[in-house]
Amino acid sequence: MTPAQQATLDLLGAVPSDRPTFDPRLGEQLSLELQRGLAPLIEQMGPRTLWLSKRGLDLVHGCQARYLADDRAEFAWSVPAARGTVAHKAIELTLGLGHDTPPLTLVEEALASLQSRDNGLADWLHRCDDHERADLLASANAVVAAFAETFPPLDRKWRPVLEGSLRHELFDGVIVLSGKPDLTLGQPRDGVSGKVIIDFKSGGSSSAHLADLRFYALLDTLRSGVPPRLVATHYLSQGKLQPEEVTTGSLEAALDRTIAAAHKMVALRNEPGTATTTPSWACRWCPVSDGCEPGMAWLAGVDEDRFDLDE
Repeated sequence: MTPAQQATLDLLGAVPSDRPTFDPRLGEQLSLELQRGLAPLIEQMGPRTLWLSKRGLDLVHGCQARYLADDRAEFAWSVPAARGTVAHKAIELTLGLGHDTPPLTLVEEALASLQSRDNGLADWLHRCDDHERADLLASANAVVAAFAETFPPLDRKWRPVLEGSLRHELFDGVIVLSGKPDLTLGQPRDGVSGKVIIDFKSGGSSSAHLADLRFYALLDTLRSGVPPRLVATHYLSQGKLQPEEVTTGSLEAALDRTIAAAHKMVALRNEPGTATTTPSWACRWCPVSDGCEPGMAWLAGVDEDRFDLDE
């Protein structure tokens, strides 16, 4: 392995005696706390389901005007939207085709597999033009190549799962928490924590990345009753892994952040005119940035070379 791969493996590994145990009632306790915190919203929500995802939480805790714009917009596939799905599928194929398979070959196989399905992405892949397809191929290839150079080869005995769905429904599905971590490794055994949750980022670091991972850890705990032992962001452009041990405190912090976000979301649905504007580098991707004076003024005064953040 390369030094970067070995360093990542050293950070991820743990002998059984080093793996933490938690109160077996923790998952149930967190679920009850979540229900108590969200119950007051039911009468205020109206007919729409409230979806709580890492993106929604990030947006509503950041720029509320952008959250509203995103909440109202109809999703449409594009090269940036498809890149992650294609890259993750290509990485998944290394389990069958081998870690030494050229990244571009993996991406081409991933595109062929995804295009054969019956869903919105497959439809877009059939309709996209040659320029979009070439752009998607190149950008996904860059992600997969960086992964191959900096992350250790996936071993089947680690039980790797790419983009596995996590979901927790409350009040008969009126409120839904959902997420898809990029990669999970391991599993709990006899109540002992053993899972690692990893997100891949191609840009620079952000404090929001850790909050995202804590949200995933909360979802995984609600599902299995046993928290993961570790969450980590793997920065592909830097070849570095930034891990954090999961604790009861970090799970409670994720719980509080989720409840606070839900209250903000419902309040904004009922009174959208109260939305605040918080300019940041994310203004580059905001669908209403052209009409946002604070956002445009902030971007005009920023040195773009200092930033390399992906969404």
